[in-house]
Amino acid sequence: MTPHDPLSTTFLLVETTKAAGVPVWVVKWRSADGERIRRRLGAPAWVVRDEAGDWSPREGRPAPGHLTEFQARRRVVALVESVEADRADERATAAAEIAREAAAGGPTFRALAHAWLEHVADVESAKPSTLCDYRSMLAEPGVPYRRGAGRTIGRVMSALGDLPAAEVTTAQVEKLLSTHARENVGARSVNKHRQVLCAIFNFGLRTERWGLTGNPAAGAAKRRENGPPRLEVFSVEQIEALARAAGSGAWRGPRDHPTAQAARWRAEEDGQFAELLRVAAYTGLRRGELVALRWRDVRWSERVLVVERALSGNVEGTTKGRRVRYVPLGDQALGALDRLAQRPNFTSPDDYVFASLAGDRLDPSAVRRRFVAARDAADLPPLRFHDLRHTAGTLLTRVLDPVTVRDILGHADLKTTERYLHAIRASRLADSATRAFAPAQVDGGGQAARAALQAAIAEIGPEEARRLIDEVSEPRE
Repeated sequence: MTPHDPLSTTFLLVETTKAAGVPVWVVKWRSADGERIRRRLGAPAWVVRDEAGDWSPREGRPAPGHLTEFQARRRVVALVESVEADRADERATAAAEIAREAAAGGPTFRALAHAWLEHVADVESAKPSTLCDYRSMLAEPGVPYRRGAGRTIGRVMSALGDLPAAEVTTAQVEKLLSTHARENVGARSVNKHRQVLCAIFNFGLRTERWGLTGNPAAGAAKRRENGPPRLEVFSVEQIEALARAAGSGAWRGPRDHPTAQAARWRAEEDGQFAELLRVAAYTGLRRGELVALRWRDVRWSERVLVVERALSGNVEGTTKGRRVRYVPLGDQALGALDRLAQRPNFTSPDDYVFASLAGDRLDPSAVRRRFVAARDAADLPPLRFHDLRHTAGTLLTRVLDPVTVRDILGHADLKTTERYLHAIRASRLADSATRAFAPAQVDGGGQAARAALQAAIAEIGPEEARRLIDEVSEPRE
């Protein structure tokens, strides 16, 4: 090996993930250009802590998906070579881009957008799902989708990608937004494109490299968006009907007669799916939080659920609000979890509460599809899976103050929680409205005046009252 060969400076060690505390193999090395690189091998390490607290090889055949030290070292070479090849390609691409920038009279919008994406990922630590949305919006035209046979439109790069960033005008941005608006999309989508373009140009204004003197996207018109749609939620009876449809397997539809073993597996899946829907409706957890839930997050004695992880872009990380929250477990949710805890396997602290037959994490997309099937099988309104969360918020608001509900659901802004208050307030005022529009209430002023007049006549006598009335009634000169 040459002195500059990255393979000569590799180190293999075990680290635990921050989110789940799972030991994983990590490779560290110094790249050919002198930079320190760190990468995970992508699979849990087949190790156990010894009496001294150090990691030692675990006995027995490794579980599926786990790597022994021998297996990990066999993967190191391929990983390092792959990463170094990608870095070399990136350096070559950057050099070519710089050459094109010089020839074109300045860095292009494409280069600025890619630099902004790197900043959002590395500095701002955006969620994987957020990065996925940004990359999709800034994709090149004609790129095949990762799933399906479609290809990207690439509207932003088609319109602005090859232009020097400093020469992009407000008129060009407005034309791009108007073209998108004619694609039969809502104002929210158009405004989201405008917001991203504003962020890109604001990022470019931080340094002189991009030659910007202003933000052309800031001058583009912002579309007027409609208010939030009417909040539709399930009733408690509908929640239980949904769970029964899930537990009975009615959502699966007509199928061939399965074997006895397959029937047992389906029954286990159906039972777990029913409890998942109950927990979702009675706690308000997001779908990504539900599938990342582990048994150690359930505090049975305190009747509390600790929510500190969520799935975003198929990556487990912090919750949407990036903070831990504590969700109270009512009897309905606690009962669902207790029934799940009776299963014969996958009940250790690190196991997923809602697990596949092999103990793996559930696919959120599959959960959504099954929910739709169970909802239709139960003949319920066409609500979304996320409306289970709205259902929890609405029901909790009936008995708790908005600040407490906000903390339970993990809302960043109290205004989001107050959406649940409007229907509740109107419902509570119904009795008051009935009294206000009753005949006795409408004529209440007249009745009071007559009562006061009768009291006055009784006090001064009928003769004196008649004299005063005649005196007032005489016309004045």
